[in-house]
Amino acid sequence: MRVTVVVDDAHRTAMESVGTHLRAEGMHVEQVRAVPGLGTGELPAARLPAVRGVEGVAGVEEQREHRLPPPDAPVQ
Repeated sequence: MRVTVVVDDAHRTAMESVGTHLRAEGMHVEQVRAVPGLGTGELPAARLPAVRGVEGVAGVEEQREHRLPPPDAPVQ
């Protein structure tokens, strides 16, 4: 599953360290940004509780995918 990890204010200066811990818990980290304190990536659903328990993680949200129909599709 694709997720966005929100890091608390106290750990934003240590984003690389948080990213290392996320990887250790089984997350494939794609991006880590100190501002605004977010990390994105993928992980197996079974690893979600472990990722939520990483020090500095304020929250984990599953990314939702939105798809639009093709331009020539009939209106529903």
